[in-house]
Amino acid sequence: MPLRIEPQNTFRDALRNETGAAGRPLAGMWVCSGSPLVAEVCAGSGLDWLLVDAEHSPNGLESILAQLQAIHGYPIHTLVRPPVNDTVLIKQYLDLGVQNLLVPMVNSAADAEAAVAATRYPPQGVRGVGSALARAARWNRVPDYLARAGETISVTVQIESAAAVDAVEDILKVDGVDAIFLGPSDLAASMGLLGQQDHEEVRTAVEHCLTAANAAGKPAGVNAFNPDTARRYLDAGADFILVGADVALLARGSEALAANYVQRADGDTPASY
Repeated sequence: MPLRIEPQNTFRDALRNETGAAGRPLAGMWVCSGSPLVAEVCAGSGLDWLLVDAEHSPNGLESILAQLQAIHGYPIHTLVRPPVNDTVLIKQYLDLGVQNLLVPMVNSAADAEAAVAATRYPPQGVRGVGSALARAARWNRVPDYLARAGETISVTVQIESAAAVDAVEDILKVDGVDAIFLGPSDLAASMGLLGQQDHEEVRTAVEHCLTAANAAGKPAGVNAFNPDTARRYLDAGADFILVGADVALLARGSEALAANYVQRADGDTPASY
């Protein structure tokens, strides 16, 4: 008899269970290296969630699969960000066993509807049917996977443009959008403030979206490496937050070693940030 398997709880479930009236915001970090070993190290950190990124990181289907397998044994939630809001890519990610999607560059309710439709089988959506071939259903070892697939997937959409901020109330109304996530870096660029994600106008736009999400009864998260900015957004009602990245920690840590032990000829140490 084959082993019957139940999918893990989704990030949607964690947000409902952990961020209620008696709960707390969920803290996470980026996993960008493409390395299953690094992903596993981060999985054991004690953080609440990881974001495996394929938009700005060297991650393809094979490396995402390997990282999902490396993380699986740890009590942490994993979101995966595809490089684009694309039906075919999302289908492949879901078949790999990705349960929690963070879809980038969602600028309108129509974009959000397309992202949700990509995660649902017909007639509710347009996801192609291949569960017998896929890790998502554990090769048909998840009971009634086709009928229950929507229960096993969470959809978070990324608000990271001035257009998305303007449309945030409509995006939040889309059935199947479980949460929104604010990307201040791209938002700043779209506002003519490239590289100024901590600018007051950007912070105000982010806080507007946090308020809108709270009014709609949906969780909202934000990316904030700056501790002061992170605390401000948490105080403003962010339900989940990204506060670091594997590659950034390695870069800054190695630079700190160089600053302590390597003296440059001109007497200066390499600059960091």
